[in-house]
Amino acid sequence: MITNRTFTMLKPDSVSKGNIGAILEKINASGFKIVAMKLTQLSREDAEKFYAVHKELPFFDKLVTFMTSGPIVAAILEKENAVEDFRLLIGATNPDDAVEGTIRKSFATSVTENAVHGSDSDENAALESEFHFSKNEIFG
Repeated sequence: MITNRTFTMLKPDSVSKGNIGAILEKINASGFKIVAMKLTQLSREDAEKFYAVHKELPFFDKLVTFMTSGPIVAAILEKENAVEDFRLLIGATNPDDAVEGTIRKSFATSVTENAVHGSDSDENAALESEFHFSKNEIFG
């Protein structure tokens, strides 16, 4: 299932530091069209569901605590080759390893507080989008 959409979340560190506009500017400048977006806050239950794939890993509780520490911006982005292109735009999970000019190199401070989430496959993009948005919240 190849699509032209991906899902992203600007994480609580991006929101609290006032980086929403700057990150959205990078996204738009890279040719992505925003087809859904909202400012919201994850409950602990929702964060645990969203990150369930990491449940058995040692950083799970720290991740859930961080992701529920403040508001996030959830968005669905559209562009040809959306998942792969967005992964390149956000950069490596560890900002120290991220390429200059990527979102994480510019805005992240650590592996945990790494500014932004991006879907890692077309299948996960669809699942993550459905997790955060109803059909009537998606335009385009």
